[in-house]
Amino acid sequence: MDDFDFIDPREFVAKLNDHDLGDALIIDVREQMEWDYYHLEEATLLPMSTIPARMSELPADRKLYIVCAHGVRSANVCYYLKHQGYEDVVNVEGGMAAVAALKGFQYD
Repeated sequence: MDDFDFIDPREFVAKLNDHDLGDALIIDVREQMEWDYYHLEEATLLPMSTIPARMSELPADRKLYIVCAHGVRSANVCYYLKHQGYEDVVNVEGGMAAVAALKGFQYD
C-alpha cells in the first residue's frame, strides 16, 4: 500500500483555478523536453533523475504536489520522498496529460 496521498486531476485543477494551493509547491518531475512542450506556470521543474542530488531544494515543511506525464514517475518520487522523511507529498493522478486535458490542451 502506498503511504502518500493522491489528488484527482479535477480537484487539482480546481485548486489551481481557485488559487487554493496555499504555500504548497508543485514539483514537475518530467524532463526538460516534456516541460518545454507543456507545463504549469506555477510549477518548478525538478526532473526525477535529479531528485536525490537536489533534495535541499524541496522544503520538508511544505506540501508538495508531484506531477509527471501520466502519474507513474510522480508516484515513484512521492514514495521516495516519503521514505526520506517528507510528510506531505501528493501525487497528481493522471499527470500532466490529465491536467492538460482539463485545461483544454491535447497533451498526447
